[in-house]
Amino acid sequence: MGVSQNALRVVIAEDEALIRMDLKEMLEEEGYSVVAEVGDGETAVERVTSLRPDLAIFDVKMPVLDGISAAEQIAADRLAAVVILTAFSQRELVERARDAGAMAYLVKPFTKADLVPAIEMAVSRFTEIRALDSEVGTLRERLEVRKLLDRAKGLLQSEHGMSEPQAFRWIQKTSMDRRLTMGKVAEAIIEGTMGTDATGDTGKAADAEKAE
Repeated sequence: MGVSQNALRVVIAEDEALIRMDLKEMLEEEGYSVVAEVGDGETAVERVTSLRPDLAIFDVKMPVLDGISAAEQIAADRLAAVVILTAFSQRELVERARDAGAMAYLVKPFTKADLVPAIEMAVSRFTEIRALDSEVGTLRERLEVRKLLDRAKGLLQSEHGMSEPQAFRWIQKTSMDRRLTMGKVAEAIIEGTMGTDATGDTGKAADAEKAE
C-alpha cells in the first residue's frame, strides 16, 4: 500500500445503504479515512464543500441531485478528485461522467482490486489538473499542456514500465528539481532530450514507487 493512500480522506455518496456500507469497509481496510457517508447528491456536494476531502465517490443514480451533476459542481470548483460508481457500462454514460469532471469510474459490482487503481488514477489526475491550474494561465494553454503531458506519460509508461500516476509524479518531481515547467519537461521527454541522468532517475523512480 502506498504511503499516500493512508492520508486520503473520502466522502461516499450512494443511496443504497448496503453498497455504501460495503464500500466504506473496503476503503477502511485499505487505509483510507471515510469522513462522511450520504445518500443523495445535494448533501454530497455540501459535505465535500465543507469537509474538503481528497476524494469523492459518487453513485450515478441518487435522489435530489444525481452523481454526474454533483461531480460537475465538485470538479468546477476543484474541490476533490471524483470517482463515479455506475451499474451501467454504456459509453454515453462514461463520457458524461468524464465531461462532468470525474477522474475515474467503476462499474458495479466491483471488488477491492478494482477500487484501489481507480482511486489512484482519480487522485493522480486531479493533482495534475490542480498543478496545471497554478502553472498555466489560460484554458487553451492548459489543454495544450495536457496533451503534451499525456504523450510524455505514455512514453514513460511504455519505455520505463511506469503506471500513469508514477509517470505524472516523476514529471512533477523533475519539474521541481530542474526548475522547469511540467510542459517543458514533457516536451523534453517527447523530443528525447531530457538527458541520460533523467532516464536513469526514471527507472529509480519507478522502482521506488513499486517498493512503497
